[in-house]
Amino acid sequence: MSFFGVSGMYYSGESLGEHRIVLAEDSNLFASMVSKRLKELFDIDVIVCRDYEDLQFAVENASFPASLAISNINLPGAENGEALNYLIDMSVPTIVFTGSFQEKTREAILAKDIVDYVIKDSVFAVDMLAESVCRFLTNQKHHVLIVDDSPTARALLTTQLKRYNFRTSSAESGAAALEILKNNPDIALVITDYNMPDIDGFELTRRIRAAHGPHQLRIIGVSSSTNRLLSARFLKAGGNDFVVRPFVNEEFYCRVNQNLDTLTKIRTLSGKMKIPA
Repeated sequence: MSFFGVSGMYYSGESLGEHRIVLAEDSNLFASMVSKRLKELFDIDVIVCRDYEDLQFAVENASFPASLAISNINLPGAENGEALNYLIDMSVPTIVFTGSFQEKTREAILAKDIVDYVIKDSVFAVDMLAESVCRFLTNQKHHVLIVDDSPTARALLTTQLKRYNFRTSSAESGAAALEILKNNPDIALVITDYNMPDIDGFELTRRIRAAHGPHQLRIIGVSSSTNRLLSARFLKAGGNDFVVRPFVNEEFYCRVNQNLDTLTKIRTLSGKMKIPA
């Protein structure tokens, strides 16, 4: 089973049919298109809910919890967004699939801690939704290390990455990060702050690169500084990307995904070429 996503994701692996997905969608056309696409791509049987009552029944009377929900903003019986509030209250990870979207709408749905949103505005919408579903269901295989001396910054990044279903570890210093890396060879991505008291982000990146090649893990630097030269210095130290705080949620998730997609491709290529670890 293999899948090429619109944004460059490539999935090749086992069926994802063990996952239970609830689709809250009153449009027969979109409900049929989404159900058919997820079945043919990932062997997932979707439970379609046409209205709010159907959704409540599907969530509360299931033999096992839903792995993920896909929901329109408004449903019959929940014309003011009650369905999203309900899914969040029931701790069901949710992707919003909507045709009506404005800046106020974006702010409102992101405030609800949803996983992602996809807009029904192009012929690629269903495939973009399928990619978002695949990412969420497979992100658990990726282990991300967050390095920042600020407890608040670590907590915010950890919460955001866990919302996307990544496994995470965190370190309050460069020295702690190196120790965690030594004990966790499965870490695929390091997200490190630049300004830290013991080992700054540049030096940490250099030390990581001395022990871990680009086919083993990716490194994203972060900073709230407006100094545009930081990104250049970070990349020259062996980093792969650089993001300025405060993050735009969509951009941050896209950068994380792109780096992990690249790593997957590099690992596949290095395995074929038998590059030593």
